[in-house]
Amino acid sequence: MEIGLITDSLSSRSFDEVLEIAAGLGLSSIELPTGNWSEAPHINLDALLDNEAERAAFMGRIADAGLGISALNANGNQLHPVSGPQQDEVLRKSIRLAQLMEVSTVVCMSGLPGAAGDSSPNWVISSWPPENLEILDYQWEQVAIPYWRQLAAFAEEHRVKLAIEPCFTQLVYNAATAKRLIDALGSEWVGINLDPSHLVAMGADIPSVIRALAGTIMHVHAKDVRLNTPVVAANGLPDGTGMTLWQQRAWNYVTLGLGHPAGEAFWADFVYELRAAGYDGTLNIEHEDVLVNSEEGVRRAAGLLRKVALQGEPDWKPAQV
Repeated sequence: MEIGLITDSLSSRSFDEVLEIAAGLGLSSIELPTGNWSEAPHINLDALLDNEAERAAFMGRIADAGLGISALNANGNQLHPVSGPQQDEVLRKSIRLAQLMEVSTVVCMSGLPGAAGDSSPNWVISSWPPENLEILDYQWEQVAIPYWRQLAAFAEEHRVKLAIEPCFTQLVYNAATAKRLIDALGSEWVGINLDPSHLVAMGADIPSVIRALAGTIMHVHAKDVRLNTPVVAANGLPDGTGMTLWQQRAWNYVTLGLGHPAGEAFWADFVYELRAAGYDGTLNIEHEDVLVNSEEGVRRAAGLLRKVALQGEPDWKPAQV
């Protein structure tokens, strides 16, 4: 396993500063957000697509820092009933750029449609009242699965894998919905980007999630979440409070090691379960802690992951009888 960095973790820093920090921490690679929900401060998607010389120079800066690119990231809602086509365009451009840059993976969300005729997305997580089942059937069978079949074919054409990130307010938000979409597609080019923080924030047990998704995990984000126990006890986990209102929220994204009560032990178990499930790829640091300086958070995360990441190939062989 190697350790990488999502460059938006240091969004206020210049690209050269991000490369310097990542290299100084001994990281192996970076993951580059290309647009949609990200302002993409470190990459110009259109310029790199259109200009081979600019693309070569950009990749040269990364290589000169001793780094690679683990993935591009086009997280957004390409199934939005109004802005979906524009977000889909960013995703498809990202797939095309990944092929040109010989990057194997693009991270994205599943997207979330509305109900029929809606102008806003509609996240349905209850089968009651009965019309909710009609909405879900429309979202899955008439919108999401047909769209994703076309997108999977586009990804295969460009030889780029799509790693879907299960997340609240998306059609794919847990292990069951992830498996539903992957099984419907039956494509080796579509799998999962596992960010444990989203799933812990919905009450999931991460080792159980990893076991359920074994064989489909293509990419991993390393991001922690801290449950605010008194608020959870009173209100439960669903929370629409603003992210900066830290003490009022049921949960918050935090620096690695400051969230799960088990601390470092949680992350040691995390990487062991990942290897058992067949994943030995990069662990990509994602810093979104509103109370911790971004560079400090990245450094702390890198230090923790260096302690727990499994580096060598397993070489145990049973005794010969």
